[in-house]
Formats: sequence, structure tokens, C-alpha cells
Amino acid sequence: MIMASGTIVSRILGFVRAVMLALTIGVTTNAADAFGVANQLPNNVYAIVVGGVLNAVLVPQIVRARSHKDGGKGYIDRLLTLIITVFFAVTVITTASAPLLVSLYTSGWSSDQLALATAFAYWCLPQLFFYGLYSLLGEVLNARSAFGPFMWAPVLNNLVAIAGLGAFIAIFGADPTGFRVVSSWGPGEVSLLAGTATLGVAAQALILFAFWKRIGLKFQLNFKWRGVGLRPAMKAATWTLGMVLITQIGGLVQTIIASRAAGARETSSVAIASVAAASIAWLIFMLPHSIATVSIATASFTKISTHAAAKRFDLLKTDLGTSLRAILAISAFATATLMVLSYPISRVFVGEYPATVALGNVLVAMLVGLIPFSFVFMLQRAFYALEDTRSPFFFTVAQIILFVTGSITVALTVAPEWIVAAMSLVNSLSITVQAVIAYRVLRRRIGPFEGLNLTSAAVSMILGAALAGGVGLLTLGLLGGATETSFALKSIFGALVSSAVVSLVMLAAYASVLKFLKVAEADIALKAIRGIIRR
Repeated sequence: MIMASGTIVSRILGFVRAVMLALTIGVTTNAADAFGVANQLPNNVYAIVVGGVLNAVLVPQIVRARSHKDGGKGYIDRLLTLIITVFFAVTVITTASAPLLVSLYTSGWSSDQLALATAFAYWCLPQLFFYGLYSLLGEVLNARSAFGPFMWAPVLNNLVAIAGLGAFIAIFGADPTGFRVVSSWGPGEVSLLAGTATLGVAAQALILFAFWKRIGLKFQLNFKWRGVGLRPAMKAATWTLGMVLITQIGGLVQTIIASRAAGARETSSVAIASVAAASIAWLIFMLPHSIATVSIATASFTKISTHAAAKRFDLLKTDLGTSLRAILAISAFATATLMVLSYPISRVFVGEYPATVALGNVLVAMLVGLIPFSFVFMLQRAFYALEDTRSPFFFTVAQIILFVTGSITVALTVAPEWIVAAMSLVNSLSITVQAVIAYRVLRRRIGPFEGLNLTSAAVSMILGAALAGGVGLLTLGLLGGATETSFALKSIFGALVSSAVVSLVMLAAYASVLKFLKVAEADIALKAIRGIIRR
């Protein structure tokens, strides 16, 4: 609950931050795309350097080190000194390569927009060092069963960034429609916007040192790296690292094609979604996944790992099947709700109707893949529990091949205003194929899920979500629909009120359908709610 509460508060503040960023530089503007590319670069480089390897390799090493005579302090000091040194060197090299990286992740941009993105990148790329530091310090805390700080630290990051955006608006003014041309941006605007974003990441990492002290840990630089013992572990992580690299290729293709769409704004009279719109749609898409799926997967991962180690595959399948049913129940409802409310929710982030439509279309296309995306996330944990990193690599390769092929086809055949939405739909379909492959491979490995009725439960939940979606559309229609002058889209207040009303009506409809179809998860949820109310 501590972890989930930190995620919820962080996501809420993340939404506030995204709304303020949209108010500051817009969503379908050249400045928004320039900042979107620059601010994403440190995440991309971080994922390539250690993403996937950190959890798969370093965490077990830290846990095993606790058996040492000094409680693992010497090992942790040497390990962190080594990784911090590597991150510092990579950060310096990457920051110096900012112009090259910006050119790699964009296509068809003007020289002024490239210059602005590069200026942002010089300020944003140092985030790479602090992302690495945050992950390392947090994983040590997690290994010592101090889970809260790692999940709550991003709250500080969002607060710092929100303060920076507020200062930017107070000093330079808001520009949600892109009135300020990219060539007019000066050092003051660039440093305040991008600098406070980096300051937030730094605060997120450095605050964890305070929690180290609270659990009795002290960090001292130790450059005696000989015998640190990472070579066997890194060999075991080869498949995981390969999967991360393959995924980054897909991300690179996606960013390049999305950035090409922005190049058509000069000759188009309609709003064109590009990098920034895709980022905001992804933020909305990830909300139910982060709060529900990640929490369920985190809670069950330890149990299924224990069952796998004991070769109790019957218990593993029971716990895994129960988790998959819960994830399906939440993801199905979230998909229907966010689809129905795609335009009102988008209106919260953008001011003008054309941009609302552009963002809403991208969001709907992404949401087609929410259920399979969450499904794959849980199935991957099952493979990891079985110490199988090879299978996830191959079904991820299949997904990326489909996505890249489809995205290139979209870039060559689809009008600019529909490129990002079409590419998001391609991604959703490729993830669906990935989910089917992953499920079939796992069934071949551990056998069928007897007695859990996964297929019938999935059909019931999707049917319930579809019926709730119909009720939601009727409710939204009674509130005026989703036209430019409707109550739901005329103002942010109207969008929020409409979203709240429609969500509650849809939840009641969804719960009623599941109850009628005798889906066990409905009774479990209602019982939990009654218990919370009583307490």
C-alpha cells in the first residue's frame, strides 16, 4: 500500500506537471516537440546502458551481499562507486554528443527547431547520471526492505518541475498554441524550462541518501574494484540487455517517424500530433498500468518466484492466473473508460479543439493495446521467475519487427495528421501478437491453467467493459457530447466534471454486468470496498 500510494500521488502530480507543460509550450507545437525529444534522450540512453540489467542482475547481487561479514557494505560501496563512475563518464560523453543524438532521433526538422532541441538536450542529458544514481540507491533500499522511499521520491521530482513551470509562466508567459516561434527562444527560457526538469531528477536521486542514513547505511567511495564479481551476472543478463536494445530500436523508429509528422505543420491547416502528443498520450495510457498492473505484478512476483524455485508449478499457475484475472478486470474497464473520455481527458491538456482531437485520436489508438500490454508485463515476470530471459527476448523481437514494418508503412502511406495515431494503432496490434505468443510459450512450458477459466473470464470482462462503454457514451451524450462547444470540451472544468460523472456511471454499469455474469473479481472488489468503508 505504501508503494501504491507513492505511485498514485506521483502520477497525479505527473498529470499536473503535464498540464502545466502543455499550458507553457503546447502539445502540437514545434517547441513542445523539441523539448519532448530532448527530455526523452536521457531515458533512452539510460535504457540502453543498464535498463533491464539493473533489476535482473544488480538486485540479486546486492541481496546476496548481505550475507557478508560486514553486511554487504564493502561490496555495495565498491559496486556503487564502479557504476557511478561509469554513469558519470557516459553522461559527459552523451552530453557532448547532444547535436548528434538530436539529429538521430529527428527527421525533417528546420535548423531552428534542431537548434532549440539541441539547446534543451544540453540541459536535459545530465539527467542520465541522476537516473542511474536514483536506481542504484533505490535498489539498495529495496534490498533492505525499505520500499517506500523509492516509490515516493518521484513526488519530489514532480514538485520541483511544477515549481519550475510555474516560474516560467510567471516570467515568460504561457504559450499553449505555439505563438512564440522556436527562433525566438533565448538562454533564459531554455535554461529555466530544461534546467528545472533536470533539477527535479537530481532531487529525486539525492533525497534517497537521507533514507540510507535512516536504515543505518553510509556510502563511501571505494575504487578497489578487483573481485567485485559482476562478470558471471552480466553474462546471465545478456538476453535481457538484448531485449532492451531491440526495444530501443523500436523507440528510435517511432520518434523519427513522429518527428517527421511535425515537419508538415508549416503547410497544414489542421493540428498535427507528433512527439509531444505521443508522450502525453503515453502518460495517460500508463496511469492504470502503473497503479494496478505494476502493483499486482510486484506483489505476486515474489510468490511465483518462490513457487518456481520449489518446482511447485501448480501453485505458480494458481497465483499467476489469479493475477492475470485481476489485471484483465482492471485493464478492460480502464480501456473502455479512457476511450469514451479520450476527448474530454485530452481537453485537460490542450486548449484548442483541433489539438484536442489530435491528442484524443492518438490516445484511443494506444488504448487498443492496454489489455495485451498489461498481460505481457505480467507474463514476463513469470518467465523471469522461471529464470528464463531468453523467451522474452524472442517474443519481444517478434513484436518489434511487426511494429517497425508497420510504422514504416504508415510513414509512407498515411497523411501527416494521422501518422502518430496510425503508428500507435500498429503498436497496439503488434503488442497483441506479442501477448498471444508469450501466453502460448508459457503454456507450453508450465502447462494449461486448469480451473482458472482465464478465457471465459476475459470474455466476460471485455463484454462488461463494452456494455459499460455504451452506457458511458450515452451519459456523455446527455452532457452534450464531445463537440467543440459541448460542456465536456468547452473548458477544463467541464472536462473534469464530465469525466468524473461518466467514470462513476461506467463503473456502476461494469460492476453490475460482472456481478450478473458471476465474475469472482466483482465480489472480491465489492467486499474490499465494504471493508475499507467499515474501517
